[in-house]
Amino acid sequence: MRVCLVTADPGHPLLAAVTGLLTPEHRVETLDPGAAAPGLDLSSLADVYLLKARTPRALALAALLEEHGAPVLNSAAATARCQDRVAMAEVARAAGLPFAATRAVATVGELAAAGAPGGPLVLKSRFSRRGDLVARADSAVRLRELAADWAEEPVVVQDFTPNSGWDHKLWVVDGQLFAALRRSELAPEGRGPTLPLPSAELPAAWTAAALRVGEVFGLDVYGVDVLDAGGGAPLIVDINAFPGIRGQAGAPEALAALALRTAANGRTDARTDARTSARTDTRTNIPGERKVPQVSEK
Repeated sequence: MRVCLVTADPGHPLLAAVTGLLTPEHRVETLDPGAAAPGLDLSSLADVYLLKARTPRALALAALLEEHGAPVLNSAAATARCQDRVAMAEVARAAGLPFAATRAVATVGELAAAGAPGGPLVLKSRFSRRGDLVARADSAVRLRELAADWAEEPVVVQDFTPNSGWDHKLWVVDGQLFAALRRSELAPEGRGPTLPLPSAELPAAWTAAALRVGEVFGLDVYGVDVLDAGGGAPLIVDINAFPGIRGQAGAPEALAALALRTAANGRTDARTDARTSARTDTRTNIPGERKVPQVSEK
């Protein structure tokens, strides 16, 4: 089989592990969507493409591959649906998922101009990308500080949910659940190490919610950030298509098996794929095509 990694970083630990599992019996290639002229020969496509990128160019490339019948994991449509956090929240909440109430604000500067918040807020960049904004604001002073660096950044706002200070990182690969604990990036102590969390120890409601996300968004490889909202009730605060899933025993094996099975099933016409037909057409609705300020990583 020919497996192609759509990424600018084939050395990422997860992808490197998958490559090691697949070779030498199978051929693993890399396609960098950010290259000036990606080496794409539509007459000789790989058997499956792993979309470990979410830039506008990567999404457009994935959509093109799908149009020519190549299987892409995750699909361009499913990946795009996780980019706009307003749309993400609307889709999740409409499906009955316990997703945090999320509202859009034009810019951080506009929010700061409105004065002191009525309570602690969590601000996030509206469009998910590397180095995007995620911050807590309890006062007008803090909002003005954020506006100084992110004045024109389109954001979403979620009310801060009191919690233990630990994020539950849940990852799913082809229906197989992995989990870990990581200190919230909002915590004063900083992120710190990721701690193992056996998925079997998760409450049934958490497992059900994580698996339901895949069904709702059409994702095969994804991450779900969950907080304990009190009494063990899960609160989803973010969803990511094809996350890193670092240090999770069994995750590379699950991804390699998914890639080979998808490749073996052969090419499909994305225009008639039942799962794709239920999603937004990313060729005309790629969130990254909007004018979003370019920022460096914090």
